[in-house]
Amino acid sequence: MKQEYPQIKPMGERAILINFEPEINENSLKKLLNLKKLIETGIIEDKVEVINTYHSLLIVYVYAIENIYDKVSALKALVSKANIGKNIDSRIYHIPVCYEEEFGLDLELISSENKLKISEIIHLHTSPVYTVYFIGFLPGFLYLGGLDKKLQISRKASPRMKVEKGAVGIGENQTGIYPQSSPGGWQIIGNSPVDFFDKNTYPPCVILPGDKVKFYSIGKSEFLQIFEDVGRGEFELKSEKHHG
Repeated sequence: MKQEYPQIKPMGERAILINFEPEINENSLKKLLNLKKLIETGIIEDKVEVINTYHSLLIVYVYAIENIYDKVSALKALVSKANIGKNIDSRIYHIPVCYEEEFGLDLELISSENKLKISEIIHLHTSPVYTVYFIGFLPGFLYLGGLDKKLQISRKASPRMKVEKGAVGIGENQTGIYPQSSPGGWQIIGNSPVDFFDKNTYPPCVILPGDKVKFYSIGKSEFLQIFEDVGRGEFELKSEKHHG
């Protein structure tokens, strides 16, 4: 039986989950982010936290929900209003990545399995403008869509116990950056010296869902210079406005 979407259901005493069709594309993202923005304006509740994934929204209320039917009814009305993939205002961020051998731990593996020269891997990874679908797994971990099919590769069968902060990886059809050191199973192709999460700033992650990311390749000396600038608080990510 074909399932109908969106599906709206309670999650515990203080949250409601909205599931949309399990599609990953920019039109679905725009609908989802437009609904998220509507909810955050306080139309249905003074204060809620809204968390998005590829195709779902989790609305977390401050207090236990007393009348779930009223809340679901209000959300259904908002879903109808937001059911159009309107263009959104965002920014394109330019992120430096060093793809040299000491950082590109899995470049040789991808080269062998995907029949690509390492120079082709770097070219294919730095060519697209990626879309930030959501932030998760770790604070500041950007899930980026738009990876070239030639670069797609499975995650590692046995994850590494430690992936270094700034590591740039590929997992299936996604690419992303580890904002801090952690265990991880993505194939690592480089490292960015930029900080992507700072709990002492607002917002703690300057790049948001709906924004765009463009990687550019740097050498080891430039990597070290940017790393020092970041440490002194003197590095600023290049970015420009985007509407689309």
